[in-house]
Amino acid sequence: MKTSVRISSVLILVFSVYYSYFYYYNSNSSNSNNNTIDILNITFPKSTQEIKSKVASVIAPYVSRLPQALQSQLALLDLATPPSQPPAKSYEIMVPRSIVKVFKAVEKAEGAGARVRRSIGVPQLRNFSPFLMLDHFTIGKGAGFPDHPHRGQETITYLLSGSVDHEDFTGSKGTIHAGDLQFMTAGRGIVHAEMPGTDNAHLPNSPPNVGMQLWVDLPKDLKYCEPRYRDLRASEIPLIKPAEANGKVEIKIISGESHGTESVKDLAYTPVWIFDIAIEGGGKVTQQLPVGWNAFMYTLEGSVTLTTGPGQERKIEQFHNTVLSREGEGVELSVEEGGEKARVFLVAGMVLEQEVVQYGPFVVSSEEEVYQAMRDYQLNENGFERAKGWKSEIGQRR
Repeated sequence: MKTSVRISSVLILVFSVYYSYFYYYNSNSSNSNNNTIDILNITFPKSTQEIKSKVASVIAPYVSRLPQALQSQLALLDLATPPSQPPAKSYEIMVPRSIVKVFKAVEKAEGAGARVRRSIGVPQLRNFSPFLMLDHFTIGKGAGFPDHPHRGQETITYLLSGSVDHEDFTGSKGTIHAGDLQFMTAGRGIVHAEMPGTDNAHLPNSPPNVGMQLWVDLPKDLKYCEPRYRDLRASEIPLIKPAEANGKVEIKIISGESHGTESVKDLAYTPVWIFDIAIEGGGKVTQQLPVGWNAFMYTLEGSVTLTTGPGQERKIEQFHNTVLSREGEGVELSVEEGGEKARVFLVAGMVLEQEVVQYGPFVVSSEEEVYQAMRDYQLNENGFERAKGWKSEIGQRR
């Protein structure tokens, strides 16, 4: 009975305020130049739409407790709901990308004792512009990548655990830790070393040094630019939990844009989007990708389901690289309810319409340029002048 009395009181207040406003306003010319009006100690604006919005906001907490018939009556007066908000931006993928191929990256030895799972730059996937190579690497104590040259490409190193030291012939040196990245532009030439970090190496349970390294082609007119570095710290990387995923998905936006959030700018010369996406059991998310760019998805942990259309799904297992079609607006990823957490490395890059001739770490546009790069490196010329007599300190570790 008390609840009915309270609801009735609210209704009386609503209708009294609503209709008294018009009577008071229309009959009181002294207030005609004011922008607001006070009724029952509540300030209301002087427009029909605004007064409706004001009243709707006041009664919003009580409307759901009214009988359906009364709610319908309020709806006729535009009072059943509070003022409408701009619709949330939709990130649904209208046209998902299809799968071109899926294959497992097989582990093998590389460098000085390092282990890698290579899934770009292998017979299953070559000439995938702008991507040249993708390694999922593990570097143990005494292993690594001692002094070696590069020309004509950019390397992007993303550390998943442990630490890695780097040093080059320009005098640059530093360390990246778990969650950090290094963007290196080789340009006309650089010689450097990448070795296991020593900051935690003395600990008995120090984490393994594991990461991803992606080689990206440079546009032809930038292949002979000056070399440069850009370290991106984990603290600089936006981390979001899309509302659509109900807290079951986390996206690290290394480069690009996801659900209205953008990454740090000017990381690489060649445009690339890079995401580290973690999905818990029951999680589902969409991620848009630039139309026409080449894209792939490498499964770091667990298994993830990729939806490519109505009723078209495929489960992708750990250590598999999924090559996506250029057509389509993005991807839809999910993990079944009760499934183990999955983690994927999703990358898209602008296609460079140019010839690519690669010989090891030299990526140029013709065979003649390959021979020239080899001569320049051997003779310390045309970008490799500082390599003469240089040896890194970290490359001597064993």
